[in-house]
Amino acid sequence: MKADDSAIPPGTIAVDASTAAPAAGSTAGSTNRGGVVLAGLGVVAFSLTFPSTAWGLESFGPWSLVALRTLLAAAIAGAVLMAGRVPVPDRRHRPGLLVVAAGVVVGFPLLTTLALQTSTTSHAAVVVGLLPLTTAVFSSLRTGARPPRAFWVAALAGAAVVIAFTVQQSGGALSGGDLYLFGALLVCAAGYTEGGRLAGVMPGRQVVGWALIVSLPLAVAGAAIALPLEPVRPTAHGVIGLVWVAAGSTFLGLYVWYRGMAEIGVPRASQLQLAQPMLTLVWSFLVLGEKVSAAAPVAAIAVLVCIAVTQRTGRARRAG
Repeated sequence: MKADDSAIPPGTIAVDASTAAPAAGSTAGSTNRGGVVLAGLGVVAFSLTFPSTAWGLESFGPWSLVALRTLLAAAIAGAVLMAGRVPVPDRRHRPGLLVVAAGVVVGFPLLTTLALQTSTTSHAAVVVGLLPLTTAVFSSLRTGARPPRAFWVAALAGAAVVIAFTVQQSGGALSGGDLYLFGALLVCAAGYTEGGRLAGVMPGRQVVGWALIVSLPLAVAGAAIALPLEPVRPTAHGVIGLVWVAAGSTFLGLYVWYRGMAEIGVPRASQLQLAQPMLTLVWSFLVLGEKVSAAAPVAAIAVLVCIAVTQRTGRARRAG
């Protein structure tokens, strides 16, 4: 019910509260907070991926685990897309979805699963601690942004810490597992960057959903080939690990992650993954009972400091 015009003092402009614009910055602030929360939830989901993968490897071979993980996640995605009657994405978005599928749905899970056959989850967590920096670099190249010099200094310092850690842990030389992990960094960063860009023009659940649907034929073929060749020993740990990496890490984690990236941007969201190595170290100790070497948390903290500098300088550049 509207107020009586006679109650409005002369010279005052009446504004309907339902159409009044919000105070400057209030909407942006709320959106930023929501984006940070969503991306943060994605980081928590991702931090459980390596321990869950280690559990899954108790029951399945690496190729079978990745194929089943993608099949289960694609089934969930397909049900969500059908329930929402989501139309097929435009042709111009399909190349980007292929990049997301190749990097995040197939490449990263496969390479990290192969790495975890010879690497501990705590070791893998510290190496993948370079992912925020790698994603920020890919995003800069993709968007044409030019970070300040301090960004690159901190980036190189972080890379040096990670390489020194991996060489020290492998007895003076990089192992095959480390090569898998570094390859995983590159393909995942590309998938995150492209997915973050797509999440700006379509809902995050559609980005994840269609990337999984695109990967479905490859997952079916992989399962048909791998399951007869690799031993399958169902255990409670193995089943729980498979369900989590499919439903938690691949679908739910990526869904909230891409929604958060769409709201606060790829570079800023990527920096939230600074907490992921430390969280994974905690899960590895609590869930798997792994003995964490003294060098692992030191290296993780060093990487955290280096990439925190890139976040600070990047934020200052945006403010300027």
